Amino acid sequence: AVANNPANTEELLAITLEDGRTVAETITELTGKIGEKIVIQEYANISGEKIVSYIHSNGKMGVLVVFEGANGADITEAGKDVAMQIAAMNPIAVDKDGVDPATIEREIEIAKDVIRAEGKPEEMVEKIAAGKLNKFYKDSTLLNQEFVKDGSVDVRKFLDNTSKGLTVSAFKRVQLGA
Repeated sequence: AVANNPANTEELLAITLEDGRTVAETITELTGKIGEKIVIQEYANISGEKIVSYIHSNGKMGVLVVFEGANGADITEAGKDVAMQIAAMNPIAVDKDGVDPATIEREIEIAKDVIRAEGKPEEMVEKIAAGKLNKFYKDSTLLNQEFVKDGSVDVRKFLDNTSKGLTVSAFKRVQLGA
């Protein structure tokens, strides 16, 4: 089914398999056989220079990470470490450029409200809010997060130490039942 290169879940479900049934029909049949509803919640078609997968030990969470700039280096172990970072820390984007503008605006407004509630002078609100936004990026974007296996570096520096120029271009984290 994946060889057909579907762009989204609907296209995936419409693919006809070798037995003549669609993916959707096959899922319906399997649901009847096992008595549990099967639903494809998410589907993503990703590509890149090097893709590393990780399934968390309980089998209920999986991560795919797309790396660029490996330059032939074996990044399997480092890739798994980054995938585990994503599983544990649940970043919302690769870096600040990937954060939805609405999320940024919401974070700035929340920060300003908190700063004003603390009684800080109005002329300081913008500067303090900018600092809080940078903290948000550090906590919420993968490349800026403190690396969980070595708190002395962020993920960006860990990747650069692994292979000069190595970076993450995309990732997908899925959790069963979420």
